[in-house]
Amino acid sequence: MGSRPDRRRFLGIAAGTAAFTQLGSTAPAAGQPLPAHSAGSAATSTMFGPVKQIKAGVLNIGYIEMGPAHGRPVLLLHGFPYDIHSYVEVAPLLASEGYRVIVPYFRGHGSTTFLSSDTRRNVDQAAFALDTIALMDALRIQQAVIAGYDWGSRTADIIAALWPHRCRALVSVTGYLITNLAANRKPLPPMAENAWWYQYYFTTERGVAGLTQYRHDLGQFIWKFNSPTWDFSQDTYDRTAASFDNPDYVAIVVGNYRWRQSLAPSEPEYADLERVLQQAPTIAVPTITIDGRYDPFTPAGNGSAYRAMFTGKYDHRVLDVGHNVPQEDPRGFAAAVVDAARW
Repeated sequence: MGSRPDRRRFLGIAAGTAAFTQLGSTAPAAGQPLPAHSAGSAATSTMFGPVKQIKAGVLNIGYIEMGPAHGRPVLLLHGFPYDIHSYVEVAPLLASEGYRVIVPYFRGHGSTTFLSSDTRRNVDQAAFALDTIALMDALRIQQAVIAGYDWGSRTADIIAALWPHRCRALVSVTGYLITNLAANRKPLPPMAENAWWYQYYFTTERGVAGLTQYRHDLGQFIWKFNSPTWDFSQDTYDRTAASFDNPDYVAIVVGNYRWRQSLAPSEPEYADLERVLQQAPTIAVPTITIDGRYDPFTPAGNGSAYRAMFTGKYDHRVLDVGHNVPQEDPRGFAAAVVDAARW
């Protein structure tokens, strides 16, 4: 999941209520449903698929593609412990609006696999961004609207910061999530630390064994904590949990959280990129940030904690949901993508 809110203070981001830019489009108001002709419904889930595969960089990436082939590209990026089904209703909504929607599995999830057994299962934050750039190159997408939450927000933020010419606009849940390793070494108040129990659990060999043996139950436990107002069905969770059976799932998840704690070495191949990322680069592309009102990881201050990190056209929204924003409020999330794309 995303960076811990208190750590953003390490970056020297000014607090206080920000004056947000008002949207100048005819798209729906923040958090409002899309027009009736494009509204999501239970039927949309039957339209989600099939999963395609494409060689991109070091991976064979599994992804969903919906909408017209020549529509404006939109990439939707998932988090942990989630998968592409977070967008099971968002993708059809956007496709019906004429967008070409791409929803990939991250490395270690679903049908995304490494092309070679000899390739290191790298877990640095830059690796996920480079995977996404490689996917865009393989699909011949020069520029896309990129939207995500959790791991997906971090990856989208990195692309917007380092390769702004590839990111037409950004939708980022919980705002600025680029990991700062020095900040991550600082302790938080006990209540905040408690919410991150699994991050510390994964630093132990017991955590590795626990995730391996109980990956299904652990993910469901985290879902319930992350989204206290979301009454998801067992079938909804099981559909996503199937993607955790990927042979690299445990290595990628555990490795990434250990990397964030500086307990796993950074890979030399990402050194130049990480040098820039550790300086907390600002993001200039048009951006809409979203907070889930009931997300335990949402920082206080109505987005003020990270407002200074976005220097271009900007809007902030709060939706009455928990952590998995696109699946809990697909219309609100899709409306943000449409608005950002129209800027």
